[in-house]
Formats: sequence, C-alpha cells, structure tokens
Amino acid sequence: MGLSDFQAAGFVMGAEPLVALDLVDTHALCLDPVKDFIADEAGHARWWALQADRLPAAPPPAMTATRRLRSVLRALFEAHLTGAEPDPQLIADLNAVAAAVPTSPRLDGWGAGAVAATRWHDDYNGHPGLAAIAGEAIGLLADQERLAKLRACADPTCSMLFLAENRRRVWCAANVCGNRARVARHYERTRG
Repeated sequence: MGLSDFQAAGFVMGAEPLVALDLVDTHALCLDPVKDFIADEAGHARWWALQADRLPAAPPPAMTATRRLRSVLRALFEAHLTGAEPDPQLIADLNAVAAAVPTSPRLDGWGAGAVAATRWHDDYNGHPGLAAIAGEAIGLLADQERLAKLRACADPTCSMLFLAENRRRVWCAANVCGNRARVARHYERTRG
C-alpha cells in the first residue's frame, strides 16, 4: 500500500513507516473544515482494511478504542515535538493498550517450511491491532535517533505527522501541503 492507495480510499495521509503515525493522521486539521476520517463506522472499517497487512489478523476494534488510542498518540507525539512533558497518565494509557495483548513466539511448520511467528494473546480484553500500534509508538518514543525524525508538516495549518527519513522532507505529502506551498509561491511570483 502506498500513499496513493490511502488517498484513493479518501484519506489525506497514509503509508507512513509506522501505523501509529497513519492513525494519528486520520484526524486532519489541514482541511477546512477539520475532518476526522474515522468518525463513522465506514471510515473506521476502511482504515483498518487498508492497514490489515501491517497488523495482526483480527476484526477491527471498537471505534471509540481506536479514537482513544489516536488521542493518546497525538498528545505524546506533540509533547515530543514541542518539548513539553506529557501527562504521565498518557504514558500509562499507552502502556496499558500494549500490555492488554501479550505476545509469544510460535513455530509454524517444520523443516524447510518452518516459520517463526508471533501469537497475539487477546485473553485480557485487548485488541491485537491496537496493541501492535501501541507497541510501535513505544518503540518510536524510546528510540531517540528515530524519534528525532518525527516531524509535523511545515504548513502551520496542517496537523499531519510523519517520519522524515529524508532530511529534506518538510511537507506531510507533496500533493497536499507541498502543492499548496508551490501554488502560493507561484501566485506571489506572478502577482502584479
């Protein structure tokens, strides 16, 4: 899946290296009016379907649980970006989502067909997909080198976050905010 697949499905952003960032970017402050892409069951189901290959197999969780995790992630990522100290309850909430679905290694097959897999134990009323997303976020927040690549879009009206694996990347997407900036520069040059 690439960005074009997410945009064709009606989302502004998607296909970031971490599903956690894709989840945060389902709330687009860059649109007027602001748009929550998972505010209804159809959008919620569509987003989970797009992420299916990147997460443990499970039906989508409750929409409220998805939106709650998104809120926690947004607050933690923004705390990092602004240099603020997050509310410790946010960290506790993130850890609880990750801990609600412990994992264990599993051997599937034998001989040349043997594959090491991960079994997600959802016995504690957790959701494997949400736990995987929380785990990604924990991994990012604990890796200072990778966390240094977390960026907010350079458009001050945009809320999208991304990992700038290319140091020159400043826009959430070239065809969204990058295009707006190019149009504005062109207008300034040709005006008058």
